[in-house]
Amino acid sequence: MFKSQIKSTFNFVILQTEKIVLKRINPYVQFTKFRLSFLVVISALSGYLFVGGRDMVIILKLLSGGFLITAASNGVNQLLEVKQDALMNRTKNRPLVTETLSKRTGVLISMGCLISGSILLLSINSNSFWLGLGAFLSYAFIYTPLKGKSSWSVFIGAFPGAIPPMLGAIAQTEVFGFIPGLLFFIQFMWQFPHFWAIAWVAHEDYQRAGYFLLPSKSGKSKHSAYLISLYSIVLIPISLIPWLLGITNNASLFIVGVFGVWFYFLSYRLYVSCEDSDAKKLMFASFVYLPIIQFAYVFTKIDSIIQNLLSHGLF
Repeated sequence: MFKSQIKSTFNFVILQTEKIVLKRINPYVQFTKFRLSFLVVISALSGYLFVGGRDMVIILKLLSGGFLITAASNGVNQLLEVKQDALMNRTKNRPLVTETLSKRTGVLISMGCLISGSILLLSINSNSFWLGLGAFLSYAFIYTPLKGKSSWSVFIGAFPGAIPPMLGAIAQTEVFGFIPGLLFFIQFMWQFPHFWAIAWVAHEDYQRAGYFLLPSKSGKSKHSAYLISLYSIVLIPISLIPWLLGITNNASLFIVGVFGVWFYFLSYRLYVSCEDSDAKKLMFASFVYLPIIQFAYVFTKIDSIIQNLLSHGLF
Protein backbone atom coordinates (compact mmCIF):
# COMPACT_ATOMS: atom_id res chain seq x y z
CA MET A 1 0.00 0.00 0.00
CA PHE A 2 2.75 2.42 1.01
CA LYS A 3 4.82 1.53 -2.09
CA SER A 4 1.85 2.12 -4.40
CA GLN A 5 1.26 5.56 -2.81
CA ILE A 6 4.91 6.49 -3.34
CA LYS A 7 4.74 5.28 -6.95
CA SER A 8 1.51 7.23 -7.53
CA THR A 9 3.01 10.40 -6.03
CA PHE A 10 6.20 9.98 -8.08
CA ASN A 11 4.22 9.57 -11.33
CA PHE A 12 2.14 12.66 -10.48
CA VAL A 13 5.28 14.75 -9.88
CA ILE A 14 6.83 13.56 -13.16
CA LEU A 15 3.62 14.33 -15.07
CA GLN A 16 3.32 17.83 -13.59
CA THR A 17 7.00 18.52 -14.27
CA GLU A 18 6.57 17.49 -17.90
CA LYS A 19 3.56 19.80 -18.25
CA ILE A 20 5.49 22.75 -16.78
CA VAL A 21 8.54 22.12 -18.99
CA LEU A 22 6.41 21.74 -22.13
CA LYS A 23 4.46 24.89 -21.28
CA ARG A 24 7.70 26.85 -20.96
CA ILE A 25 9.30 25.38 -24.09
CA ASN A 26 6.25 25.53 -26.36
CA PRO A 27 6.40 29.32 -27.12
CA TYR A 28 10.00 28.92 -28.33
CA VAL A 29 9.07 25.86 -30.43
CA GLN A 30 6.19 27.82 -32.02
CA PHE A 31 8.32 30.90 -32.58
CA THR A 32 11.05 29.01 -34.43
CA LYS A 33 8.54 26.71 -36.23
CA PHE A 34 10.45 23.63 -35.13
CA ARG A 35 8.72 21.17 -37.49
CA LEU A 36 9.28 23.36 -40.55
CA SER A 37 12.91 23.91 -39.58
CA PHE A 38 13.34 20.15 -39.21
CA LEU A 39 11.99 19.52 -42.74
CA VAL A 40 14.41 22.09 -44.12
CA VAL A 41 17.48 20.41 -42.62
CA ILE A 42 16.33 16.98 -43.87
CA SER A 43 16.30 18.47 -47.37
CA ALA A 44 19.80 19.89 -46.86
CA LEU A 45 21.03 16.50 -45.64
CA SER A 46 19.76 14.81 -48.80
CA GLY A 47 21.76 17.25 -50.96
CA TYR A 48 24.92 16.64 -48.95
CA LEU A 49 24.61 12.86 -49.14
CA PHE A 50 23.73 12.93 -52.84
CA VAL A 51 27.08 14.42 -53.82
CA GLY A 52 29.01 11.98 -51.65
CA GLY A 53 29.25 13.75 -48.31
CA ARG A 54 30.08 11.47 -45.38
CA ASP A 55 31.80 13.63 -42.75
CA MET A 56 29.76 13.45 -39.52
CA VAL A 57 31.22 16.73 -38.22
CA ILE A 58 30.09 18.57 -41.36
CA ILE A 59 26.68 16.87 -41.17
CA LEU A 60 26.23 18.13 -37.61
CA LYS A 61 27.33 21.64 -38.61
CA LEU A 62 25.06 21.59 -41.66
CA LEU A 63 22.01 20.36 -39.76
CA SER A 64 22.56 22.69 -36.80
CA GLY A 65 23.48 25.71 -38.94
CA GLY A 66 20.59 25.14 -41.37
CA PHE A 67 18.15 24.68 -38.50
CA LEU A 68 19.28 27.88 -36.76
CA ILE A 69 19.17 30.00 -39.94
CA THR A 70 15.66 28.69 -40.68
CA ALA A 71 14.60 29.38 -37.09
CA ALA A 72 15.91 32.94 -37.41
CA SER A 73 13.98 33.40 -40.67
CA ASN A 74 10.78 32.09 -39.10
CA GLY A 75 11.32 34.31 -36.07
CA VAL A 76 11.75 37.50 -38.09
CA ASN A 77 8.74 36.50 -40.19
CA GLN A 78 6.60 36.43 -37.03
CA LEU A 79 8.10 39.65 -35.71
CA LEU A 80 7.07 41.45 -38.91
CA GLU A 81 3.61 39.88 -39.07
CA VAL A 82 2.23 40.18 -35.52
CA LYS A 83 -0.77 42.26 -36.62
CA GLN A 84 -1.59 39.93 -39.51
CA ASP A 85 -1.13 36.82 -37.36
CA ALA A 86 -3.65 38.19 -34.85
CA LEU A 87 -6.29 38.27 -37.61
CA MET A 88 -5.93 34.64 -38.71
CA ASN A 89 -7.30 31.59 -36.90
CA ARG A 90 -4.27 29.50 -37.81
CA THR A 91 -1.82 31.99 -36.28
CA LYS A 92 -3.74 33.88 -33.58
CA ASN A 93 -2.23 31.69 -30.84
CA ARG A 94 1.38 32.33 -31.82
CA PRO A 95 3.51 33.48 -28.87
CA LEU A 96 4.02 37.08 -30.02
CA VAL A 97 0.28 37.51 -30.59
CA THR A 98 -0.65 36.08 -27.19
CA GLU A 99 2.32 37.90 -25.62
CA THR A 100 3.68 34.73 -24.04
CA LEU A 101 6.87 35.87 -25.73
CA SER A 102 7.90 39.53 -25.90
CA LYS A 103 9.11 41.17 -29.12
CA ARG A 104 12.43 41.92 -27.43
CA THR A 105 12.88 38.22 -26.63
CA GLY A 106 11.89 37.37 -30.19
CA VAL A 107 14.51 39.72 -31.59
CA LEU A 108 17.19 38.28 -29.30
CA ILE A 109 16.29 34.69 -30.24
CA SER A 110 16.31 35.52 -33.96
CA MET A 111 19.66 37.32 -33.73
CA GLY A 112 21.17 34.51 -31.67
CA CYS A 113 19.98 31.87 -34.14
CA LEU A 114 21.20 33.90 -37.14
CA ILE A 115 24.66 34.56 -35.72
CA SER A 116 25.28 31.03 -34.41
CA GLY A 117 23.85 29.43 -37.56
CA SER A 118 26.01 31.67 -39.79
CA ILE A 119 29.15 30.80 -37.82
CA LEU A 120 28.43 27.08 -38.21
CA LEU A 121 27.87 27.38 -41.98
CA LEU A 122 30.96 29.57 -42.39
CA SER A 123 33.01 26.87 -40.63
CA ILE A 124 31.97 24.50 -43.46
CA ASN A 125 32.86 26.87 -46.32
CA SER A 126 32.18 30.46 -47.40
CA ASN A 127 29.64 29.56 -50.10
CA SER A 128 27.52 27.69 -47.55
CA PHE A 129 27.56 30.82 -45.40
CA TRP A 130 26.50 33.09 -48.27
CA LEU A 131 23.71 30.72 -49.28
CA GLY A 132 22.38 30.57 -45.73
CA LEU A 133 22.55 34.34 -45.33
CA GLY A 134 20.90 34.86 -48.72
CA ALA A 135 18.07 32.51 -47.76
CA PHE A 136 17.52 34.41 -44.50
CA LEU A 137 17.54 37.88 -46.07
CA SER A 138 15.32 37.00 -49.04
CA TYR A 139 12.77 35.14 -46.90
CA ALA A 140 12.60 37.63 -44.04
CA PHE A 141 12.95 40.94 -45.86
CA ILE A 142 11.70 40.34 -49.43
CA TYR A 143 9.18 37.49 -49.33
CA THR A 144 7.57 38.42 -45.99
CA PRO A 145 6.78 42.10 -46.81
CA LEU A 146 5.68 41.15 -50.35
CA LYS A 147 3.04 38.66 -49.12
CA GLY A 148 0.56 41.43 -48.42
CA LYS A 149 1.15 43.18 -51.75
CA SER A 150 1.27 40.58 -54.51
CA SER A 151 0.67 36.89 -55.26
CA TRP A 152 4.11 37.04 -56.90
CA SER A 153 5.44 36.61 -53.37
CA VAL A 154 5.02 32.85 -53.89
CA PHE A 155 7.51 33.01 -56.76
CA ILE A 156 9.94 35.10 -54.68
CA GLY A 157 9.53 32.82 -51.67
CA ALA A 158 10.31 29.78 -53.80
CA PHE A 159 13.94 30.93 -54.07
CA PRO A 160 14.89 30.75 -50.37
CA GLY A 161 12.56 27.75 -50.07
CA ALA A 162 14.61 25.83 -52.65
CA ILE A 163 18.05 26.60 -51.20
CA PRO A 164 18.33 23.72 -48.62
CA PRO A 165 19.35 20.85 -50.98
CA MET A 166 21.70 23.21 -52.82
CA LEU A 167 23.20 24.26 -49.50
CA GLY A 168 23.73 20.61 -48.60
CA ALA A 169 25.44 19.86 -51.90
CA ILE A 170 27.72 22.89 -51.67
CA ALA A 171 28.68 21.94 -48.12
CA GLN A 172 30.45 19.03 -49.83
CA THR A 173 31.45 20.38 -53.27
CA GLU A 174 32.30 23.91 -52.02
CA VAL A 175 31.36 25.37 -55.41
CA PHE A 176 28.22 26.25 -57.34
CA GLY A 177 27.61 23.88 -60.22
CA PHE A 178 25.04 21.96 -62.23
CA ILE A 179 24.21 19.26 -59.66
CA PRO A 180 23.61 21.70 -56.76
CA GLY A 181 21.63 23.83 -59.22
CA LEU A 182 19.57 20.83 -60.35
CA LEU A 183 18.66 19.93 -56.76
CA PHE A 184 17.68 23.59 -56.25
CA PHE A 185 15.54 23.59 -59.42
CA ILE A 186 13.61 20.44 -58.49
CA GLN A 187 12.70 21.82 -55.07
CA PHE A 188 11.95 25.22 -56.62
CA MET A 189 9.32 23.70 -58.92
CA TRP A 190 7.84 21.64 -56.07
CA GLN A 191 7.23 24.87 -54.11
CA PHE A 192 4.36 25.98 -56.35
CA PRO A 193 1.85 23.11 -56.00
CA HIS A 194 2.96 22.74 -52.37
CA PHE A 195 2.37 26.34 -51.37
CA TRP A 196 -0.71 26.85 -53.53
CA ALA A 197 -2.31 23.84 -51.82
CA ILE A 198 -1.62 25.53 -48.47
CA ALA A 199 -2.97 28.83 -49.84
CA TRP A 200 -6.15 27.07 -50.99
CA VAL A 201 -6.78 25.48 -47.59
CA ALA A 202 -6.05 28.73 -45.73
CA HIS A 203 -7.55 31.08 -48.34
CA GLU A 204 -10.24 32.65 -46.13
CA ASP A 205 -7.77 33.01 -43.26
CA TYR A 206 -5.18 34.64 -45.52
CA GLN A 207 -7.80 37.07 -46.84
CA ARG A 208 -8.51 38.28 -43.29
CA ALA A 209 -4.88 39.35 -43.07
CA GLY A 210 -4.87 40.90 -46.55
CA TYR A 211 -2.92 38.09 -48.23
CA PHE A 212 -3.87 36.72 -51.66
CA LEU A 213 -1.53 33.87 -52.53
CA LEU A 214 -3.43 31.67 -54.98
CA PRO A 215 -2.21 31.71 -58.62
CA SER A 216 -5.44 33.11 -60.07
CA LYS A 217 -7.30 36.30 -59.15
CA SER A 218 -10.48 34.20 -59.21
CA GLY A 219 -9.40 32.61 -55.90
CA LYS A 220 -10.43 29.03 -55.14
CA SER A 221 -11.48 28.41 -58.72
CA LYS A 222 -11.09 26.00 -61.61
CA HIS A 223 -8.33 28.21 -62.99
CA SER A 224 -6.30 28.10 -59.77
CA ALA A 225 -6.80 24.32 -59.56
CA TYR A 226 -5.72 24.00 -63.20
CA LEU A 227 -2.45 25.86 -62.54
CA ILE A 228 -1.75 23.71 -59.46
CA SER A 229 -2.37 20.59 -61.56
CA LEU A 230 -0.22 21.94 -64.42
CA TYR A 231 2.78 22.55 -62.17
CA SER A 232 2.32 19.11 -60.60
CA ILE A 233 2.48 17.32 -63.96
CA VAL A 234 5.47 19.42 -65.11
CA LEU A 235 7.21 18.36 -61.89
CA ILE A 236 7.24 14.72 -63.09
CA PRO A 237 9.76 15.09 -65.98
CA ILE A 238 11.75 17.66 -64.00
CA SER A 239 12.12 15.26 -61.06
CA LEU A 240 13.33 12.55 -63.47
CA ILE A 241 16.24 14.66 -64.79
CA PRO A 242 18.81 12.90 -62.52
CA TRP A 243 17.76 9.56 -64.07
CA LEU A 244 17.75 11.00 -67.60
CA LEU A 245 21.32 12.21 -67.07
CA GLY A 246 22.39 8.79 -65.82
CA ILE A 247 23.36 9.93 -62.33
CA THR A 248 20.69 7.76 -60.68
CA ASN A 249 19.76 4.18 -61.61
CA ASN A 250 16.52 2.68 -62.91
CA ALA A 251 15.09 2.28 -59.41
CA SER A 252 15.00 6.08 -59.34
CA LEU A 253 12.80 6.06 -62.46
CA PHE A 254 10.30 3.79 -60.71
CA ILE A 255 10.23 5.46 -57.28
CA VAL A 256 10.30 9.08 -58.43
CA GLY A 257 7.94 8.33 -61.34
CA VAL A 258 5.35 6.55 -59.17
CA PHE A 259 5.32 9.26 -56.51
CA GLY A 260 5.21 11.95 -59.18
CA VAL A 261 2.14 10.37 -60.78
CA TRP A 262 0.54 9.99 -57.33
CA PHE A 263 1.20 13.64 -56.54
CA TYR A 264 -0.23 14.71 -59.89
CA PHE A 265 -3.30 12.49 -59.38
CA LEU A 266 -4.09 14.31 -56.13
CA SER A 267 -3.72 17.67 -57.86
CA TYR A 268 -6.03 16.46 -60.67
CA ARG A 269 -8.62 15.45 -58.08
CA LEU A 270 -8.49 18.99 -56.76
CA TYR A 271 -9.02 20.27 -60.32
CA VAL A 272 -12.09 18.05 -60.72
CA SER A 273 -13.66 18.78 -57.33
CA CYS A 274 -12.31 22.20 -56.27
CA GLU A 275 -12.97 21.00 -52.71
CA ASP A 276 -10.96 22.01 -49.64
CA SER A 277 -10.68 18.34 -48.62
CA ASP A 278 -8.76 17.53 -51.81
CA ALA A 279 -6.53 20.59 -51.38
CA LYS A 280 -5.74 19.38 -47.86
CA LYS A 281 -4.81 15.92 -49.17
CA LEU A 282 -2.51 17.51 -51.74
CA MET A 283 -0.97 19.75 -49.07
CA PHE A 284 -0.12 16.81 -46.78
CA ALA A 285 1.06 14.74 -49.76
CA SER A 286 3.52 17.50 -50.71
CA PHE A 287 5.24 17.11 -47.32
CA VAL A 288 5.61 13.37 -47.96
CA TYR A 289 6.55 13.61 -51.64
CA LEU A 290 9.62 15.83 -51.35
CA PRO A 291 11.75 13.88 -48.82
CA ILE A 292 10.84 10.60 -50.52
CA ILE A 293 12.12 11.66 -53.93
CA GLN A 294 15.17 13.41 -52.46
CA PHE A 295 16.25 10.32 -50.56
CA ALA A 296 15.33 8.17 -53.55
CA TYR A 297 18.06 10.12 -55.37
CA VAL A 298 20.47 9.44 -52.49
CA PHE A 299 19.83 5.69 -52.42
CA THR A 300 19.79 5.23 -56.21
CA LYS A 301 22.68 7.54 -57.15
CA ILE A 302 25.52 6.20 -59.26
CA ASP A 303 28.32 7.54 -57.13
CA SER A 304 31.17 6.87 -59.56
CA ILE A 305 29.51 8.92 -62.30
CA ILE A 306 28.66 11.82 -59.95
CA GLN A 307 32.20 11.96 -58.56
CA ASN A 308 33.71 11.75 -62.04
CA LEU A 309 31.54 14.64 -63.24
CA LEU A 310 32.33 16.71 -60.15
CA SER A 311 36.08 16.04 -60.39
CA HIS A 312 36.13 17.24 -64.01
CA GLY A 313 34.16 20.35 -63.09
CA LEU A 314 31.39 19.41 -65.53
CA PHE A 315 28.59 19.34 -63.01
